[in-house]
Amino acid sequence: MSEKKYAIVTGASQGMGKHIATELAKRQFNLILVSLPDQNLNAVCQSLISGYGVKAIPYETDLCITENVMTLSQWINENFSITILINNAGLGGSMKFSDADTEYINKIIQLNVTATALLTHQLLPNLIRQPKSYILNISSIAALASIGYKTVYPASKAFVHFFSRGLQYELKDTGVLVSVAHPGPMKTTVENSERLDKQGALGKFLMTTPEKNAQKCIAQLLQGKTVIILNRLSWLIMNITPNWLKTRLISNASKKEILQQYS
Repeated sequence: MSEKKYAIVTGASQGMGKHIATELAKRQFNLILVSLPDQNLNAVCQSLISGYGVKAIPYETDLCITENVMTLSQWINENFSITILINNAGLGGSMKFSDADTEYINKIIQLNVTATALLTHQLLPNLIRQPKSYILNISSIAALASIGYKTVYPASKAFVHFFSRGLQYELKDTGVLVSVAHPGPMKTTVENSERLDKQGALGKFLMTTPEKNAQKCIAQLLQGKTVIILNRLSWLIMNITPNWLKTRLISNASKKEILQQYS
């Protein structure tokens, strides 16, 4: 087993995951970066190696498949000591629930819920062995509302929030700190950017950037924050707005996005 300690980041080939990997490399953490195949992950690793002098190991797999999560976990546990686990990989989108096929629904649940829980569970003994270690799960501001035309996504992110808070309580007497972050809308991929542009004023008003979110996440995680609020205005609005109004406003924005796809 490697004597050097590693940080793991899922969904690390682009968006906030890529910037989180950069923030960790700046702090001289060695990295195991996970993404889907054919996402330029090797280039990301090489950039971090040459830029910051850290080790960066790519691992390409589809975490929507439970067997792949278990294989990844076993490989990590047999070869590395880890001090940070960041469950960043996630999947969402806007679609009328009755129009969604089973694969679409299942992938959101498998990645956002099952992979997050199982990867954490399988790597927890490794993390507990370290004097100090961290788990960061990326939820969403969407976890604070029920949203029509997204339905499964905010429910899955609500799971991430409550799973993280419960696990932090369980582990409060260990050296493992569990944190959960709540980013708002942000442009991370070409597809995602086009989708957000279609949401109009509401989406733009709540917009954040993956670079700033990554900076805040890592800084606050290492400071010991267990709930990381990335956009305090969004958080305040979502907490003070009545549920019926939140659902109506955000659902209408999502519906508009769908209608524009077919216009």
